[in-house]
Amino acid sequence: MNDAAPQKPGEANPHVTLITPSAPIATPTHGGRAKCLQRLVRLDLPVPRTVALSFGTVHRIASGELPDIRAMLDIFGAGALLCVRPSSEDPDWGGPGAILNIGMNDASCALLAERIGAEAAACLYLRFVQAYAIHVERLDADLFDEIEDPGEEGLAAAMAAYEEEAEAPFPQDPAHQLAQVLRSMARAWEGTTARLLRQAKGAPMDAGLGLVVQEMALGIGRGECGSGVLQLADSDTGLRQITGRYLSQSQGREALEQGSPALFLTCDPRGPSLEETAPEAFKALCGFAETMRNRLREEMQIEFTIENGAVHILDGVRVRRSARAAVRIAVRLAEDGIIPPQEAILRIDPHAITELLHRQVAPGTRRDVIGRGVAASPGAATGKIVFSAAEAQASAARGEACILVRRETSPEDVRGMHAASAVLTERGGMTSHAAVIGRGMGLPCVVGAARMKFHVTRKFLVAEDGRTLREGDVITIDGSSGQVLAGAPAMVEAALDDAFQTLMGWADTWRDIGVRANADTPDDAATARNFAAQGIGLCRTEHMFFEADRLTPMREMIFADAPEDRKAALARILPMQRADFTELFRIMEGMPVCIRLFDPPLHEFLPTDRAGLRDLAEALDLPVSDVTRRVESMGEYNPMLGLRGVRLGITVPEIYDMQARAIFEATLDASRDGAPVVPEIMLPLVSAKREVELLRARIDAVAAAVKAERGRGFDYRLGVMVETPRACLRADEIAPYTQFLSFGTNDLTQMTYGLSRDDAGRFMSDYVSQGVFREDPFHLLDIEGVGELLAIGAERARQACPGLTLSICGEHGGNPESIAFCRAIGMDYVSCSPFRVPVARLAAAQLAIRDRMVSAR
Repeated sequence: MNDAAPQKPGEANPHVTLITPSAPIATPTHGGRAKCLQRLVRLDLPVPRTVALSFGTVHRIASGELPDIRAMLDIFGAGALLCVRPSSEDPDWGGPGAILNIGMNDASCALLAERIGAEAAACLYLRFVQAYAIHVERLDADLFDEIEDPGEEGLAAAMAAYEEEAEAPFPQDPAHQLAQVLRSMARAWEGTTARLLRQAKGAPMDAGLGLVVQEMALGIGRGECGSGVLQLADSDTGLRQITGRYLSQSQGREALEQGSPALFLTCDPRGPSLEETAPEAFKALCGFAETMRNRLREEMQIEFTIENGAVHILDGVRVRRSARAAVRIAVRLAEDGIIPPQEAILRIDPHAITELLHRQVAPGTRRDVIGRGVAASPGAATGKIVFSAAEAQASAARGEACILVRRETSPEDVRGMHAASAVLTERGGMTSHAAVIGRGMGLPCVVGAARMKFHVTRKFLVAEDGRTLREGDVITIDGSSGQVLAGAPAMVEAALDDAFQTLMGWADTWRDIGVRANADTPDDAATARNFAAQGIGLCRTEHMFFEADRLTPMREMIFADAPEDRKAALARILPMQRADFTELFRIMEGMPVCIRLFDPPLHEFLPTDRAGLRDLAEALDLPVSDVTRRVESMGEYNPMLGLRGVRLGITVPEIYDMQARAIFEATLDASRDGAPVVPEIMLPLVSAKREVELLRARIDAVAAAVKAERGRGFDYRLGVMVETPRACLRADEIAPYTQFLSFGTNDLTQMTYGLSRDDAGRFMSDYVSQGVFREDPFHLLDIEGVGELLAIGAERARQACPGLTLSICGEHGGNPESIAFCRAIGMDYVSCSPFRVPVARLAAAQLAIRDRMVSAR
């Protein structure tokens, strides 16, 4: 038997087959539409007779090898009108448009006229002539679109235009018509333009296309006739609600066209409805939809046709849904017992959860894009442009939303970031200062918008298209897409509703790895607690030093020449640090808090502009020239690889002494009113065991002094932030001096690659597009390189100390793909920005569920 021949009685041909409950049809060979139609047939729904053509058959049609068209027509019977629709493996990959009413010719038009009337028959014939001329013969569309009369006069005009353009009469043979339609759709799928469009949607360039040939349910004629779509859930909210449109005397999806006089489905005071016009058909449709929901275990949209009051189901597709609707639909299906909670968890893309946590630009809103950069912190916000932290604070004081625009941010900008609604920078990547702090604060942020021109001192921006935007102009930052928009588009608010909380509760019962938050302030800690983080995995203490009342004593300490002078300056900061930590411990009562000791190079706290140097000279009672020379002398060629972190703790030990004392005193203060606090102290940038030995001795001494002074004991845990390659390789030597190791993958990636995380954004997109890197390694953990160092460090540390706690606290901790690797190498928990905690919780649950499914097979 020819494998392209249609199915014959008693035969099962997988290439051209009538869709029956037992036909050999599968999504990878025939596409999603064909498989869904088979499922509807199995449910005994009123699906018109349909033949499915496999990917291989369609590919051969594109090459000129047709199946037996007349044998295919025999399946439908003489005089049947047909439609052809695409059936790709994934509906999002698209495909050529459907062609309806194939088989219309002069003879069938005359026969139909007797049954449904001459005007209706002529309307059907005209529609087919127009579609055939434009999409199959590729004739001038304007000639046929300009025909206004929908009946016999319009049909005559279309026939005349076709004959003139095609230099041949309109084909009358249904077999010829069907063959040409199939060939046109197959060739359109395999054309260069279509292949590139598919690739842009994430489809393989060689993805296959199936076709379904279906008997027409006309939708035009006597009695109640028409077409439409119906679903039982709202696509935007996910709430149970019958939605859709119906248009009398129509075919296909005409009811959804803009401006069509479509009816509502349910009774509505705004106009007539299908429920009133055809109550029996409406009742049947709702019953079919419920059947599909229960048996296909999904919210489905029905495409239907009514012909003289009888309902025909032409297709069923998964309901399009927003992120919030996806969560609500999955939870409702589980609560109704249609799917188990585990499946509801697996149905939600963890990345999509981010949309629920932040305001977003409303779907479908017109976007006036003026720039693009790295989507560094999700969410969207609108405000007036400001160019400095001070201006952002002033704007907030006036109650005006603002967007902080900087070339790049530094710790001095943190106060301005707190005051701003969003941040835009010219430089930076996924782990730049603005990106990390923005994510921690839940602040929308676009960084690395290098194609825009930033004139910060002159206070204006130049958009990619040349438009100039000045201070006070309104822009919108979309940190989810990386776009900068002019004006104030419509927004959708964050939605942490009951369905979200239910889903996350289910996720927590399944996940088997802890999730903590990186939190630097009490507000961050409160957010982390609200998102059910299991503690703080990284508190960066340096941001606490940039408050105005702390900056001056901090600078005095930096300029001090003797240890006693440094201690005197730090003594002014001690009570403030103690208060910070006390509040942090109280917010996180009952949960672990890991505090990283001071990390950045000291030059970051010193002014660089003339006004700042003059103010510092005045505060220190020194000549400006002396202050300037001292600041310049502290400059380093490579400050992020210089005197910072644990190196600073050893060479200027008074800083760590003060911080340790503040932590221990806060521990006792917070424990007095609540559960006992066991702080975790983390040493940054360690690369040798001797560094840990030296600082552990000093911290132990401070702990003993505080216990003696207060007359009360306490426990604490000491750990190391592993962020140098050497620390990974020597983890077995370092581990015995610690209770935990936390891998800081931001700096570890930077040092492994020899790549500045702040500058990588300038060229990273070129590297990824040309295949140098599969993905930005600051965004997605590099498993082969950085991951190998993590695995080595984890293995060697555990060999030396089997009970050691291991974690990661870089931004990769909130990335679902990276969490999978962390579980695989035995990490106890991951820590990430507060607003990424729900993403990590869901991703961890999905990994655990899939592992159990695999082991159960």
